[in-house]
Amino acid sequence: MSDTPVHEADIQLIQRIIPHRYPFLLIDRVTRIVPNQSAVGIKNVTMNEPHFQGHFPGTPIMPGVTIIEALAQTAAVMVGISLDMVDRDLLVYFMAIDKCKFRRKVVPGDVLELHVTVKRGGSKVWKFEGVARVGDEMAAEAEFTAMMDLGRE
Repeated sequence: MSDTPVHEADIQLIQRIIPHRYPFLLIDRVTRIVPNQSAVGIKNVTMNEPHFQGHFPGTPIMPGVTIIEALAQTAAVMVGISLDMVDRDLLVYFMAIDKCKFRRKVVPGDVLELHVTVKRGGSKVWKFEGVARVGDEMAAEAEFTAMMDLGRE
């Protein structure tokens, strides 16, 4: 584990931790990283994202599953920092998504804040609470469990 806490990950560092790339890299920055505890991701929602062509024409809404994926990517960056996995090909797999609720539409122009908190972690299997917000409004919430593939080098 790293001795120096990283408090923010820009897009270059994010890409050194998780393998996601366009069009499935769904976070732009991760801030307030507290290793093994929490992080806040930022997703700037723009009209030029490919899912808006079909979801829905004339009324673009970010799909709920991509909001949950953005929460998971935020969590994966925090885990990558926590376990010193920069440049080590970390893969993360969903195991469960529980208590998932959608509260507000997310549309182009919104800035989605992705708050994740560790409920259980430190090994291969981690459990998180996630809340996605636009300003002061909750857009979505979920608990999710993920397995970290730490064996790739």
